[in-house]
Amino acid sequence: MAVGSNTALYAGLAGLLLLFLSWRVTNFRRSESVGLGDGGNPKLALAIRVQANFVEYTFPILLLILVLELNGFSPTKIHALGIALLTARLLHALGLSKSAGYSFGRFYGTALTWVVLLLAALLAIASFFGYRI
Repeated sequence: MAVGSNTALYAGLAGLLLLFLSWRVTNFRRSESVGLGDGGNPKLALAIRVQANFVEYTFPILLLILVLELNGFSPTKIHALGIALLTARLLHALGLSKSAGYSFGRFYGTALTWVVLLLAALLAIASFFGYRI
């Protein structure tokens, strides 16, 4: 198996989810005849925010996971982080899509995203000092 191939699975799956979220924004824009921005439409604004939030967190965390894989962390740890990341981002996207306020998906999706970000960041720093799990 090629180096980085475990992370490639999660990057590919994240790419598919981003494609879906982008398709939703495009469909909202088309149906509302909005060429740029949200045109004052709260549903479109929310769809744009869901897409943007996904990008803001997902790809930097995938980069950290790739760094861990390239630094020799076990495939089990890479898969655990990848599964947790995609679960978190899916929960968040579903929760935020339903409500700009509190929702189960938004709360727990955010919390799990932050846990994955914290773990990946700390492990990446630790790998600099030669620590591997």
